[in-house]
Parts: sequence; C-alpha cells; structure tokens
Amino acid sequence: MTQNPENPYEQPKQNPENTYGQPAQYQGQQPQGYAQPGYGMQAEDPGKTLGIIGLVLCFVFSLAGLIVSIIAKKKSAAAGFTDNTPANVGVILGWIFTILGFLAFVFYIIFIIVIINSGEMTSTY
Repeated sequence: MTQNPENPYEQPKQNPENTYGQPAQYQGQQPQGYAQPGYGMQAEDPGKTLGIIGLVLCFVFSLAGLIVSIIAKKKSAAAGFTDNTPANVGVILGWIFTILGFLAFVFYIIFIIVIINSGEMTSTY
C-alpha cells in the first residue's frame, strides 16, 4: 500500500494478492488490539445478585424476600442456570418465615380477643 506524497487524497494502490479490499498488513493475521474470547469464561447468572438480595430480605421482611427469591429463581432458569443456591435458600426461608409470621399474627389476635373477653382490661372508675 503506497500513497503519493504529492497527493494525499489519492486512493492507495492495492496489492495484487489483496482480493478482499483489506489492507495488506492485516491479510492473514488478526489486527493487534483485538482479543480472542477465552474458552474457560462462563456467563454470569442473571439471578444470582437478585437471589442474594432476596435471601437477605427474608430476614427483614419475609414476604418480600420470598417474592424476590422466586423472581431470581425464574430469571436463572430462563437463562439456563439450574443451581442458584441463594435464591433456593431464600425461597425456603421465605416460606418458613412467612408462615411463622402469619401464625404469630393469628396468635396475637387470639391473645388480644381473650384478654378483652376476660374482663381484665376493663376500667374500675
């Protein structure tokens, strides 16, 4: 590839063995600066971070943690990842804590009703 120094806007002359219009310096080799993808690299699970958030959320607000963990599990399954441990643990703990919270709420309501009906909270004025 040579250019005329007197006319820099002139099209460079092509080498006869360059049939694809590529510059001759890149013919048969890859240009510098372009890396080949590695063979050992794997894609990251899109539901992994969401699964961790759902697991942590289970301890604070169990129903929200359960919902987020289920969403993370579905995202992982849609991407082809079958083992999303934080999401699986989040779903299990979310169900356990949600059921325990519901039972505690029911027992609290029953306890309040029993105390009101027993007459212990009536005023003596």
